[in-house]
Amino acid sequence: MSFINTLINGTEGGLKTDGLTPMQKVTLRAVVFGVLYYGLAVLEGQLMRANSVAPGLFEENHYFSIMTVHPIVGIFGSTYLIVFGAFTFLVPYLMKKPLYSIKIANITWMSIATGTLMSWLGGAIYHYAPLYTLYWPLPVDFEQFNPIGGLVFVLGIAIIMIGTLLFIYNTFATVFYTEEGHEKRPLKPLILSALGIDGMLNIWYKITGREPYAKEPAVSLPVVAIFRGTIDTFLDAMVILTCGILILVYIVGDLSGAAMDYTSVNALLYKNFFWWGLDLIADGLVLIYVAGTWYLLAMMITGKKLFMQNIARAALLLELIVSWMVWSHHLLGDQGQPNIMKLLSGEMVTAFELVTQGIAVFITLVTLWSAKPLKMDNRLKFLLAGIMGFMIAIPAAILQADMGLNRILHNTQWIIFTHVHAAILIGLTMTLYAAIYTLWPILTNDVKLYSQKLADIHFWGHLLGALGMSCFMGLAAMDGALRRTIYVDGEYNLYMILGAIAGTMILVSWAVFLVNVVLSIGIKGLIGIYTPSKIDTKDLVPASE
Repeated sequence: MSFINTLINGTEGGLKTDGLTPMQKVTLRAVVFGVLYYGLAVLEGQLMRANSVAPGLFEENHYFSIMTVHPIVGIFGSTYLIVFGAFTFLVPYLMKKPLYSIKIANITWMSIATGTLMSWLGGAIYHYAPLYTLYWPLPVDFEQFNPIGGLVFVLGIAIIMIGTLLFIYNTFATVFYTEEGHEKRPLKPLILSALGIDGMLNIWYKITGREPYAKEPAVSLPVVAIFRGTIDTFLDAMVILTCGILILVYIVGDLSGAAMDYTSVNALLYKNFFWWGLDLIADGLVLIYVAGTWYLLAMMITGKKLFMQNIARAALLLELIVSWMVWSHHLLGDQGQPNIMKLLSGEMVTAFELVTQGIAVFITLVTLWSAKPLKMDNRLKFLLAGIMGFMIAIPAAILQADMGLNRILHNTQWIIFTHVHAAILIGLTMTLYAAIYTLWPILTNDVKLYSQKLADIHFWGHLLGALGMSCFMGLAAMDGALRRTIYVDGEYNLYMILGAIAGTMILVSWAVFLVNVVLSIGIKGLIGIYTPSKIDTKDLVPASE
């Protein structure tokens, strides 16, 4: 009876949604959907692991449709919703002013959640599966794939991108607008600070023996990271929308009986354009957003200013420029790509990411070290695990950004698991969990967590599961296991079984986290998040009594 009561009403009364501001509610709405979509992405991954152990569980076209929607659900449905939700709250919170528009914020999370569902349905119902053929000139082979499925899938992506553009508009507007009743903020120092140029000027002024250009920057460092990452988010959204329109033209042509030849579009040009935009997610906004989140968490955990702030600001600007020039590492094995592009963009500039991300790791760890002794709470241990994840994933990426090694590694499970899944499951996801635990008391008005033991199980289950999957599948790659390949004769079976066990640990740990959250806020609290706020205010959190 006590458990049922806790399940319905939460721990010690749970989440009292009548006391939540509109800003708290819109943030929680996005994050809750993001966590649920993360569970769906993990379940899809586990279904693919199960099929690797016991080939034949799914028809081939069904299996590859799961592979197609898996990153869509994980990246856009989960990560975008959690990150956009958190940043929608943090930008005005750090700038000490209201969000530009809560209505736009609500449309944003609903658009991304709806678009993700549509794209997922394109795969689930029609088995639309072009993503594993990304290296085709264009994913428009409608002899294999149903064009209706393609239509549903692409429209879903378009709706996600519209939501993304709304988030970008709301973020930039919040940075630059002047609140009612305040003196107008000058634009120049805001732009210089948001781009991090003031940090570079401070370094130059110090070298030349002058007073700092800006003693108090107009924009705080985490907002600088959000601003710069959002520039890459905008460029990426425009590229994906353009590709989507192009694919849509082919779909409409096929459905109307006027099918177009896919060779009408220059294959090499398309691949360079597509990968330039798509790489802005992995090597642009993710790395910049993550660096900014590390800086913010380090400051909130320690209560101290960040170590080497000017260097951090300058490094973020450098990371932004680097992120525009590294896409060729995706085309190192492409015979048509000019060698000079492979050398400059694919190898040399890509290697520079070791420097920019290394600076972020160093500054965060020194800031934490300077405040020792620190309590190893949920925020700190998830943050440290997230940093460790990128310390594994980025060298793995640089290793394959070598023209010789790329020939061996590129089409194996190395790139998918030792690099991508280590970056996403350990680096990115554990950083996001650290952010959730940090923002939890602010967004819920100090709701008590149901169980610290469950939080510990969540931490160790996720960390060991993610490490295990990255390691075992990486070992399979070393023995020659190719990606996008179903092995039906028991090849690599030991690694596939160990990988599936590790994947199960991730799925179970996510379920433990979800149970802990629901038992903390209660089902009533969970439902109440999606009801209109009873507080008519632009304030981010309730006014203190």
